[in-house]
Amino acid sequence: MRIRVLAATAAAGTLAVLAAVPAHATEYSSALKIKGVQYDAPGRDSNSCSTGNTKDEYLTIKNYSAHTTVNLKGYVVKDKVGNRFTFSHNHYLQPGDYVKLRGGHGTESDSKNVAYRNNCNFIWNNDKDTIYLYKPSGAGADSHAYTKAANDRDGNGYITFHG
Repeated sequence: MRIRVLAATAAAGTLAVLAAVPAHATEYSSALKIKGVQYDAPGRDSNSCSTGNTKDEYLTIKNYSAHTTVNLKGYVVKDKVGNRFTFSHNHYLQPGDYVKLRGGHGTESDSKNVAYRNNCNFIWNNDKDTIYLYKPSGAGADSHAYTKAANDRDGNGYITFHG
């Protein structure tokens, strides 16, 4: 009987450890990670290029390396249904630095840590979605699935994945 009790205790411990790992995140060994997402732009959604608020929807990508500068050129951001953005210009992130990838029109530069997708359509769904970040090689750098109900407890439209 003692063997069964130990096996059941070990199995319960394994389940507790598995339950502690978030089901929505896939961890990769990458210096760049998705810090957070403003998936629901404040106000009423409007993808009008002149008066819309797609610039208020953004993804924050951060370089978590302690010593390595990373060039974003060639990195790809994608959602669950395949909408994608590829960083086509050099954009260097120093250790601890970040960039906000916004909708709307603007430049893809190091100015003010902002890059624009040059697309006035929203990319992230307001109820649920999956965000993928791929290295230029095509390997995964980071990904996160979210639902408004489970991940946005304060209802402000922003979710933090990595602090």
